[in-house]
Order: sequence, then C-alpha cells, then structure tokens
Amino acid sequence: MKRTFLLMLMGCSVLYCSTSCSKKEEEKEEVTKFLVTSPLQKDTTITKEYVAQIHSIQHIEMRALERGYLQKIFVDEGQHVQKGQMMFQIMPMLYQAELKKSQAEAKFVNIEYQNTKKLADNNVVSPNELALAQAKLDKAQAEVSLAQTHLQFTAIKAPFSGIMDHFQARLGSLVDEGDLLTTLSDNSKMWVYYNVPEAEYLSYKSHAQDNNTMNVNLRMANNEVFDQPGVVQTIEADFNNETGNIAFRATFPNPKGLLRNGETGSVLMTVPLKHALIVPQKATFEVLEKKFMYVVDSKNVVHQREVVVASEMPDLYIISSGLKAGDKILLEGIRKVKDGDKISFKYQEPKSVISHLKVYSE
Repeated sequence: MKRTFLLMLMGCSVLYCSTSCSKKEEEKEEVTKFLVTSPLQKDTTITKEYVAQIHSIQHIEMRALERGYLQKIFVDEGQHVQKGQMMFQIMPMLYQAELKKSQAEAKFVNIEYQNTKKLADNNVVSPNELALAQAKLDKAQAEVSLAQTHLQFTAIKAPFSGIMDHFQARLGSLVDEGDLLTTLSDNSKMWVYYNVPEAEYLSYKSHAQDNNTMNVNLRMANNEVFDQPGVVQTIEADFNNETGNIAFRATFPNPKGLLRNGETGSVLMTVPLKHALIVPQKATFEVLEKKFMYVVDSKNVVHQREVVVASEMPDLYIISSGLKAGDKILLEGIRKVKDGDKISFKYQEPKSVISHLKVYSE
C-alpha cells in the first residue's frame, strides 16, 4: 500500500510540473508576442511654421521740409488721419514775406517787360533787349513759384490715410530741414515676411501652378490664429548664402486694425507631399537627439535604424529618409528588445494602426 501511494504521489507531481511548465511557456510566448506594422504611404499635406516679421503696407517718416519753429500740431499720437489732413504747421511768416517780396519783384519786372515790348513793337529797341526783358520776367516768375513752394512746405499734410506714431518734436521746438517729426503707417493691409529653406522653396515651386497664389495663415504672438487669411504674392530674387533661405512676402487684409507695424508672429503654410511615409510617433525612440526605429527583417530579427523626420504632427511623424514603404517596423515593446533580437510578432495593417490615432482623418 505504501508503495502504491508513493507511485501515485510521484505521478501527480510529474503531471503538476508538466502542466506548470506548459503554462509558463504559454505566458512567456504571450509576453514576447510583439505588434508590428508598416509605414503608411499616401499623398498628404503638412503645415510648416515660419517665424515672421509684420510690416505695414506703407510706413514712412514724416520730416520737416523747412527750418522754423513748430507752431501748431493738429493731430495726436496714435490717431488715425486721413489723406490730405493737416498734421503740423511750421511758422510760415518768413516764407510768407519771401513770397510777397518775390511777387513784388515779379510785378516790377513785368512792367519793365511791357514797356520794352511796346518799344520793340515800334522798332525803338532791338529784339535782343526784348528777349532779355522776357528772360528777366521768367526768372522773377520762377522765384515766385519757388517762394510759394517753400511756404507750402511749412504745412505738413498726411500723404495717405494711416495711424500716427509718437511725436519726435514738441510744440514750439525749433526744427531744421529734414528733422523727424513722427512716422505714419497704413495698416489697411500688412506685409508679412518670412524665410523659407531652399528645399522647401523648391517643393513649393514644383507644386505651384502658374498664376496660382498660395493662401497662408498667421499665428500671432498670443498663439491665436489671425482671422484673415493671407496670400503669398512675392518671393525675393536671391537666396541668402549664409542661411540658405529665401524671403517670402504674404499680404494680409487688416480690416479691424489689429495688426501693427513691427509685430512678430508665425506664418502657417500648407505644403503638399507626394507619397509621404507616415508612422506613429510611439514607434520611434531618440538617441542623442536622433530618431531611430526598429525594423524587422525577413528572419524576424530587429535592427535599429536611424530615420529623418520631415514633419511632426500630434501622434505622427512624416519620414523623409531611413524607411521604405514595405518595411516592417516594431510598433510596441521597443524598450523590451535590442538590436539583433529575434522576435515573434503579430502584424497589423498601417491604416488600421493610424485610424486609431486621434489626429488621423481620411
């Protein structure tokens, strides 16, 4: 009886050990079953962001055209002025006196000319004397026109409608010819300048059609997007040899006057991409500021491979080099393997993988 009981006990132990080992192997197999997918290749667009400088469509300096005391100021700092509106008056008395003097001289010379003409008509004086009198009259009339111009320059008017900046001279100041009084900005439209790298410029030009303008958006300094779209109208002629960039200029309507000269922001430009390779961000890892992925070969061995990210979106990367469309990439468990490991995996279609990401839309 004891021998029989002992044999039964040993049989149960063997059976238990066999069952336990089987369960452990199954658990181990489940743990090492990795999820693998491929890059999604499709035509898409990406939004590039460029640091931008915002300028008024017209921004000029208002300077004194004559020397004198600043007698009157008709406007205020920050005021919107209309074209032709009086802004400054430089004391005109000296120029008024010069005008009266030149007018009197012109009147005197005109009398001399009329007398000489009568004498010439009666052949009393030669035609040369009449020509000399005519020349004197022309000179006197030119002096009158010059004096009138100097007098007009004492009244400084707005050359276009716009917004004034702060005063550079105060009431009663003695200003010289050329002294800065203020600046004037036409903010009805804004010119926004930003620099584009050569490769992106070539991509833009290769997809742009003739006479087809590109719309862009502007992110302001408060991180809000300006409510008016802009249009790229001008590209500079030359690249900057030091930076490899070329300047673009976009024009934005500014009906509410929100934008002002000298502001900064970021231009958001949509760039088309043909046959782009799209991968989930979670399939990548970083080493010394470089991006890597694990690629699975035909023998189910993983290899670490460096990739170059062309653009970044929430949850997704667009890869410019380092991957091919048919490559199998490790999607999950990248911290559990190392280069050269052989794995067991389950393959999931890239459309199915990306469709579960929050940013993806067909």
